Amino acid sequence: MVNPERADTSNVPDIRHQYNEGSLRGNIILCNGRIYTMDATNQVISVVAVRDGKIVYVGDDEEHARSHFLRAPRVIDLQGHIAIPGLVDCHNHIVLFGNRPGHHTPLENAYSIADVQETYRERSRAVPDGQFITTIGGFHPGQFREGRLPTLAELDEALPKHPAFVSFGFTGPAATNTLGKAFFTGVAIGADGSIAGGEENGKALLALRQQLTFDDRKRGVRDAMAYAVSLGVTTHLDQGAFPATNTPADGSGHEDNNTMHLPFLSVYNDRDATLRLRINFLTLDATADTPTLTARLQNAFKFFGNDMVRTGSMGEFVTLDYAGGPVFDVAIREVRTAGWRLEVHSITNTDYTTQVEAFEKLDSEMSIKDLRWVIAHVPFITDEFIARLKNLGCGVNLSSFQYLNTLNAPSTSLAGPPYRHIVDSGIHAGIGGDGMQIAMMNPWVQAYYATTGKNGRGDVVNAGQQITRQEMLSLYTRANQWFLGKPDEDLLGALEVGRLGDVVVLNEDYFTVPDEELKKLRSILTVVGGVVVHATGEFR
Repeated sequence: MVNPERADTSNVPDIRHQYNEGSLRGNIILCNGRIYTMDATNQVISVVAVRDGKIVYVGDDEEHARSHFLRAPRVIDLQGHIAIPGLVDCHNHIVLFGNRPGHHTPLENAYSIADVQETYRERSRAVPDGQFITTIGGFHPGQFREGRLPTLAELDEALPKHPAFVSFGFTGPAATNTLGKAFFTGVAIGADGSIAGGEENGKALLALRQQLTFDDRKRGVRDAMAYAVSLGVTTHLDQGAFPATNTPADGSGHEDNNTMHLPFLSVYNDRDATLRLRINFLTLDATADTPTLTARLQNAFKFFGNDMVRTGSMGEFVTLDYAGGPVFDVAIREVRTAGWRLEVHSITNTDYTTQVEAFEKLDSEMSIKDLRWVIAHVPFITDEFIARLKNLGCGVNLSSFQYLNTLNAPSTSLAGPPYRHIVDSGIHAGIGGDGMQIAMMNPWVQAYYATTGKNGRGDVVNAGQQITRQEMLSLYTRANQWFLGKPDEDLLGALEVGRLGDVVVLNEDYFTVPDEELKKLRSILTVVGGVVVHATGEFR
């Protein structure tokens, strides 16, 4: 079996010949499985057939499925495994993930320094000697039994032939090994390999970024895609990056907003892409003339592209005064006038209130009710403001960043988001990992947090807000259709005739595994558009 922390592109077959007009177009029958369609009736079937990239049959009759093909399709016996629709992540930063310097290695399922060392050892087998192995965000030292970053000696033990850089959150602190220490000239590094957060971390990150070539970025894109499909996440609504200054002030969430998509687009051009990308445009204007936002609205096309890669919306920031204010008011009016979907970001117990009030004021003058505007994260949103947002035709997307964030402080029962209240309210709600800076991309860690209320230390920090596993899966599939808009909402998020053939087969039963095992779920077979893009174990 393949370690799910490793983005192992050896599991991806050559799929270029199965592209047609920019999209994956395969012919396949998956049979003898327990296939959860996540359709309106939550139908469970045993056979699904995909022809030319789209589903042509769902049911229990394999022979009937075969009748939909003129030529014999590939047939895969699922041997009783559970299958689900390809997961839709409605809020993450996979474009940043793909542009990471070094060979980025997620530590989402590492629970001790020994786990970190083993993950790095396995990763190093596929990385040429002398090249950096990195982890930049997407974990918390508090998730490790030791409650700290690995030391220089511990990294040396795991990576004697590779320089290492492991950095927490947006701005560190970080750690490196002997080979890394030799590279980071001009960076203050402790005898134990420690690098202080802030400017020193920024210097190290800048030095790594300055070594990146375009081919390095394309390799990073392929690694990010391989990791995502190994978890079963086949569609990603990317939320952009903070504008890079190319100084030590930049953290893990910064990139060049004008060029960061180019490595992804090049991989799509090469017909090597294995997942679907939807692109939001983040802007951080600080003045009322909103130069960056205005340029985007004048020069970008909404929902432009094909089934594999398409533009999406504005957000998750449009202005520096993201919680509301004079520039924010101007910006959201511009977005409304241009008819774009908008997404904004809430992480405090007050920002959502001023955002909703600004939305209501604008709506009283020019309706926003059909534009599917969204407030993201909402850890502290109240029932009153959920109802007010619902009345505006808006939605909320939920992330489980508190799974890590609460490791900074003593346990609390108010970590949020209020999953139970939100699901029960009937507002449009979906879920996204918000990886890979202060949160994880891994959907199964999100599922653990949402259904147990427990953080990375195992403490219950969201008491009374747990949802069921069925509800959680719905948030990651059918419910997320609404956040994609047309035409995607009619193509993704469920296994129904006419939709795109994205199917994920899991290594264990999502509905019955013990809670602690939820975090370790992964895909053993991922199909996108009827084409196998990831396979392990008996399907490899």
